[in-house]
Amino acid sequence: MQALEDGYELIDEFISKEQFNSINEEIESIAFPVRAGGIRNAEKKFASIHDLAVSETLITQAKNYLSGAAFLVRAILFNKTSENNWLVAWHQDRTVAVSRKFEKHEWGPWSVKDNVAHVQPPIDVLNQMVTFRIHLDDTNLKNGCLKVLPKSHQLGILDSSAIRSYVQNHEAVVCEAPAGSALAMRPHLLHSSSKAVTPSKRRVLHLEYSSFKLPSGVSWA
Repeated sequence: MQALEDGYELIDEFISKEQFNSINEEIESIAFPVRAGGIRNAEKKFASIHDLAVSETLITQAKNYLSGAAFLVRAILFNKTSENNWLVAWHQDRTVAVSRKFEKHEWGPWSVKDNVAHVQPPIDVLNQMVTFRIHLDDTNLKNGCLKVLPKSHQLGILDSSAIRSYVQNHEAVVCEAPAGSALAMRPHLLHSSSKAVTPSKRRVLHLEYSSFKLPSGVSWA
């Protein structure tokens, strides 16, 4: 298992040209929700994304960072444009999507997004997850690429005060990368993105995988 000691790494040519072209052709003509920025449950709405997310290639890639079998947790398609040009403050991705609500110690709070149950799990669950942010366009500072704080995932779940303190005392890394590459990261690594200075489009396919075994009768959504 690859440790991801810094909490992230950039991988060039993460998907094949055929996979890249298939996704681009399917999503090229869609209209992204204004001010929403992203389309949740993307694997249920786009055949090309579903095929990629559950492919042997992606499952194998995910297993490289996990301690057991890899299961898709959720898929979100983002697009930062002049109409959807948002700022994301420093934060950790703390929630997961599951098939139904259940009662279990340290799982919560719960919410519903796009008709799917979301919950904040214990840190042990986040440590058994990996996120792939697949770049469908070249990403750089001008179009609002991601910034990360290396090793911040090692601190566990942080409250807002701890996040502010860590950000003030540590230097961020700017994750500029070409189309077709991916940023592999632990979900609770501190990350942010600025508004695009020269927005056109900056599409990113966000895929999360986990090797954590959920309670009986519950599956990743």
